[in-house]
Amino acid sequence: MPAIARITAKGQTTIPKQVRAALHVAPGDLIAWEIHPDGTASVRRVQPLDVDYLRALEATLSEWSSPADEEAYRDL
Repeated sequence: MPAIARITAKGQTTIPKQVRAALHVAPGDLIAWEIHPDGTASVRRVQPLDVDYLRALEATLSEWSSPADEEAYRDL
């Protein structure tokens, strides 16, 4: 049976116990949501190192986000 949770007016929800157990998450842990083209989403636990790494990586990619780059790589 699927785990079901209600979303509050503030966009908050409680992660059901069986989902927390499957993800091995506890209070204070980080989770990442991925949105897929078909409208579905997946969630996974994120290690703090992952976030630091991704933030550092993101800063190095700014040279690739100009309008000219977007145009050049649009069809890839």
